[in-house]
Amino acid sequence: MKIQTEPIGSIPRPKYLIDAMHAFTQKQIGESELSKLIDEALTETIKRFEETGSPVITDGEQSKPSFATYPISGLKNLSADGVIIPFADGHTRQLPKITSGPFHYSAYADSYLKKAKQLTSTPVKQAVISVSAISLLYPQEGIEGYSHEQFINDLLDEAESDIRKCLNSGAYKVQVDFTEARLALKLDPSKGLLKSFIDLNNKVLNRFTEEERKKIGVHSCPGGDHDSTHSADISYADLLPLLFELNAGNFYLEYAGEKDKRSVLVSIKENIRPSQRVFLGVTNVLDPRVETSKEICDTILEAAEFISPQQLGTTDDCGFSPFADDVSTSRDTAFAKIKSRIEGTKLAEEKLF
Repeated sequence: MKIQTEPIGSIPRPKYLIDAMHAFTQKQIGESELSKLIDEALTETIKRFEETGSPVITDGEQSKPSFATYPISGLKNLSADGVIIPFADGHTRQLPKITSGPFHYSAYADSYLKKAKQLTSTPVKQAVISVSAISLLYPQEGIEGYSHEQFINDLLDEAESDIRKCLNSGAYKVQVDFTEARLALKLDPSKGLLKSFIDLNNKVLNRFTEEERKKIGVHSCPGGDHDSTHSADISYADLLPLLFELNAGNFYLEYAGEKDKRSVLVSIKENIRPSQRVFLGVTNVLDPRVETSKEICDTILEAAEFISPQQLGTTDDCGFSPFADDVSTSRDTAFAKIKSRIEGTKLAEEKLF
């Protein structure tokens, strides 16, 4: 397709898998039984992805505990009392924090990619968590014998490995989930925290060649969990000029859920570099209503008045279920929205090319 279209990542897990994940944490079932159900959900998810006609698919993150915590799942040097992320509806998510060093990942995203690629001939993209998100695991009080500088050096190596392993395993694209970008502006309106996050991510991205960075993208949204957000009240206009300083070739931006879409398009036009492509979210993952293909087409045509069609792609606003226990959206709704996105993108392509 001349207008590229890609999913973000997660698809709501089947109830039997959610129940099994909970049972596993309670030691009611074993790892072999859980693995069998994960494989069943993965096979079903990929089949349904293919049925939408999507030119690019993901594994739906069926086996990830969450988009953010897969690299630390099972680590023993963690305590539960880390950074708390509040959402607009009042619920919270809490990250763990590390208690000792050296730091290393317990799992790399290429393990998910390899399993998915065995089940399909369709190109598969892979999401990884940003280095800035994992940097929040280091406790403010510090760790005796393991400095923050040592932690960051170890973390940079692990984040690079996570991306590189996916590229080497044949990922169509590697998408860095940077959902804390907008939240950083909420926590620190001076932009100091966001600038430090941008710098940290660029330290990883700069380890890749220009050709490799064409296959690396960054996803940003105001958070999407249980149909709520953590930073939708923060203006995109404050975020985008800094976001496009990231040395990545692709940007996946929440857009359908934005109220002032015109200002977003103006900001993208002013800040996107010639070598970068922006994938606009054209399906609102927090709204159960399925957008029509015509509505999506119209959204794309409006965007093309500001952004060159050669630099324009489409996506979903966010993953449909970034945390494994999020059942606010049904699987049927998620796949219906994906199908509408693909059909709407094709309609817009016919009019633009």
